[in-house]
Amino acid sequence: MNLRIPPRHFRLSLRVLVPLLAGLCALVGGQTLASAGTAEGPRASAAVVVTYDASGSEEFADAVEKGVGVWNEQVQNVELKPAGSGERADVTVLADDGWPRAQVPELGKGTVWMGRQAVNEGHDVVRIAAHEFGHILGLPDRKPGPCSSLMSGASAGPDCKNAIPNEAEKAEVESNFGSQYAELRDVRLDRVFVDRP
Repeated sequence: MNLRIPPRHFRLSLRVLVPLLAGLCALVGGQTLASAGTAEGPRASAAVVVTYDASGSEEFADAVEKGVGVWNEQVQNVELKPAGSGERADVTVLADDGWPRAQVPELGKGTVWMGRQAVNEGHDVVRIAAHEFGHILGLPDRKPGPCSSLMSGASAGPDCKNAIPNEAEKAEVESNFGSQYAELRDVRLDRVFVDRP
């Protein structure tokens, strides 16, 4: 069957169809067709929000913000946000003189230490921040590993500046905060990850 729409009917259909679709998108998703994405990419409407307090991160505050930004740009099912005034944060970020590490009692909660020892040995601070937040998001260390793996951490060497998770790491975080989140969020992990090479 060959269906042909005469050009005049096609123009009329578009005049009716485009506003109808734009209105439907606004009603369903709170967005118009023109604003369906953001500079950071599309965000799942039901993304899990994990709040953090970086007020104790001292000289690493900018690196923490950039490391958080990496995750917000790369995944859709979870969003890292600064805690509001008076709000108890899910994650506390601190600076100290030891190795970078993360204590993760449960998925999306814990403490990150931005350790100066790794920085003094030449490791990239944004990579450190993104790596430690990877633990908060449920990723284990993958050592030794290549620079292309964010979770290889310090084992990739001080010349590695990659702060972007690879496809497998992104997929694991999406899964952790997607369909599995209801089961995983109440599991006690009680893990401490220390990022020594």
